[in-house]
Amino acid sequence: MTKPAPKTFHVKSFGCQMNVYDGARMSEMLEAEGLSASAGADDADLVVLNTCHIREKAAEKVYSDIGRLRRDDGSTPMIAVAGCVAQAEGAEIPRRAPSVDIVVGPQAYHRLPALVRAAQAGKAVDTDMPAQSKFDVLPARRKQGPSAFLTVQEGCDKFCTYCVVPYTRGAEVSRPWQAVVDEARALVDAGAREITLLGQNVNAWQGEDEAGRAQGLGGLIRALDRIDGLDRIRYTTSHPNDMRDDLIIAHKEVATLMPFLHLPVQAGSDPILKAMNRSHTVDSYLRVIDRVREARPDIAISGDFIVGFPGETEEDFAATLGLIERVEHALAFSFKYSPRPGTPAAVMEGQIAGPVMDERLQRLQALLNSQQHAFNRSKIGIRMPVLIERNGKKPGQRIGKSPWLQSVVIEDGPELGAMVEVDIFAAGPNSLNGVITG
Repeated sequence: MTKPAPKTFHVKSFGCQMNVYDGARMSEMLEAEGLSASAGADDADLVVLNTCHIREKAAEKVYSDIGRLRRDDGSTPMIAVAGCVAQAEGAEIPRRAPSVDIVVGPQAYHRLPALVRAAQAGKAVDTDMPAQSKFDVLPARRKQGPSAFLTVQEGCDKFCTYCVVPYTRGAEVSRPWQAVVDEARALVDAGAREITLLGQNVNAWQGEDEAGRAQGLGGLIRALDRIDGLDRIRYTTSHPNDMRDDLIIAHKEVATLMPFLHLPVQAGSDPILKAMNRSHTVDSYLRVIDRVREARPDIAISGDFIVGFPGETEEDFAATLGLIERVEHALAFSFKYSPRPGTPAAVMEGQIAGPVMDERLQRLQALLNSQQHAFNRSKIGIRMPVLIERNGKKPGQRIGKSPWLQSVVIEDGPELGAMVEVDIFAAGPNSLNGVITG
């Protein structure tokens, strides 16, 4: 039976900032096709679940999300599963969940409008990784809030033993210089004052500028710095082995490049890093941190940590705590190791018992949380520029971002998109409170 063409849609994105970017681009494509965005899934004709495979038991959670889309009368909207779980599971998804109409991987979502049309007659699955860049056929950016994401690099060639990204996002690919510059200009024209450059290994970006000269991410940032109206530049996520000289020097010389670096190390033990196939050592990581801090002394360091990787001893874990104490993180994300099907680590000997991982994670997070709170408290009494990004919970309350990526809460704040000078008078574990000067 032919299904009616959807008139409304809702995109729900899970996981990383690249998924947020991809979800926004899918929304733009559907709006360009004449569909209207719905505030939620309940009243949407088409629901897109933009999935992330990093979550523990990610595939099973997707099936739970699909089940929750069934409505009181037994009907379901047209359902599309996109993202990394779609890439990994493929045609298995509609076999297990017949209510799913569309499956589309992260390298093929530019075909979503055509898949929606095809799904009116039957199931539509596309998990190809086409040679043609999807960015070439995505619609132009038309509207944007004060802060925007911009994907410049996708995929990963590192093959960490715990990670599925090389299999779901493909090999490392850098978008062309001019394409990135043009999209950045379009974002600024549409209202963005801050742009965060995204990539699985964003600092692996490489290309040629308009003069044919080889450039790394540092050179690209310098080009974006010349765009009128772009006040702030950030980038994430980086790999320690790709922190090249040009990028480190850019932190010293480019005023719009914010003093924040997310540089995941994952563990503080060389044997565990080797088992993870991380390709850096504790010493090489710390030397990078020291060089970055020499270039930009006030920089905030952020990281990722995996607790309980197969074979991790108490001595290995103690070494990770030692590294954290040495670096002093402003922000960090930490997780218990969980096996991903098909990855080498999933079948390694020495899998760590759950209670041991739980206890180690609590100790590690207590240290990280204390460091984050201390970093926030260090900003009390500081005057800083804050970019107002969204409304707070109270009338007139605004929330913006500090140069160090902290949320700053302001009572009776200005309009969204304003850049204001703020005096910080209080700091909590996750945010700052400030008052506009003057």
